[in-house]
Amino acid sequence: MLNILLAIFLSLFFAGCAPRENKEPEEAIRTPELKVTPEVVPSFKEDIAKAQAEEKNGNLLAARSVYKEIFAGLTDPQSIDSVKNKIEELNIKILFSKNLEEDSFLYEVEKGDSLDKISKKFNTTIELIKKANGLVSDMIMVGDKLKVTKAKFSVVVDKSQNILFLKRNDAIFKTYIVSTGKDNSTPVGTFKIVTKVENPPWFRRDIGAVVPPDSPENILGSRWLGLDVEGYGIHGTIKPNDLGKQETSGCVRMRNEEVEEVFAILPRGTEVTIVD
Repeated sequence: MLNILLAIFLSLFFAGCAPRENKEPEEAIRTPELKVTPEVVPSFKEDIAKAQAEEKNGNLLAARSVYKEIFAGLTDPQSIDSVKNKIEELNIKILFSKNLEEDSFLYEVEKGDSLDKISKKFNTTIELIKKANGLVSDMIMVGDKLKVTKAKFSVVVDKSQNILFLKRNDAIFKTYIVSTGKDNSTPVGTFKIVTKVENPPWFRRDIGAVVPPDSPENILGSRWLGLDVEGYGIHGTIKPNDLGKQETSGCVRMRNEEVEEVFAILPRGTEVTIVD
């Protein structure tokens, strides 16, 4: 009886994510990565060398600052893309490091604190606190000083471009290529993340069975971020070749390593806006 109830629950929970057709996973189709080199941005050769040296020495904030100065002076589209991608890469590295920014601070652990309590107090996630402080367990001690991020994150999904924008305090923080729904099936509007599941199981309605998280046939990939519209969410994929296309049954699919990234950053209640 318990298994039947579980199957019914999962069929409703992930209803919008069933595939339109069964395809074997293929090689991922990626836009070629544009690395920031003097050849790509020849007019800023010395500045690029300076930024690369700062990053190599662990001075991530200084490196990003130099790249932002370079970005402000660019006009060539290829150069703009390459430097933008580098800035966004550093945004994530800094967020997941002990480097303090204007929207983060050191919190001193008090008696009775736990990572769950601290994350809820400052509307962040346990995962982000752990990544930012290099913690390998949930154990903390009174007097520990932890980097906590108090920034407000949000998401905008542009269906026309199949792009997901991760925003921090209303500014674009990082850009991701995603898949959205065929036949305009991804709902438009402003929603909230209400569920977060690591390694989610998937209920296959066509055969009435639960596909376990570690199965190569599980279309949900490694993470599920469920929205407050029944059956729809943001999740990973076993079909990275479909990224950048309108190929799903309504959910937003991301590359697994990238959905794991946003999963760690976004708390429940995060606003997700989907536009045509």
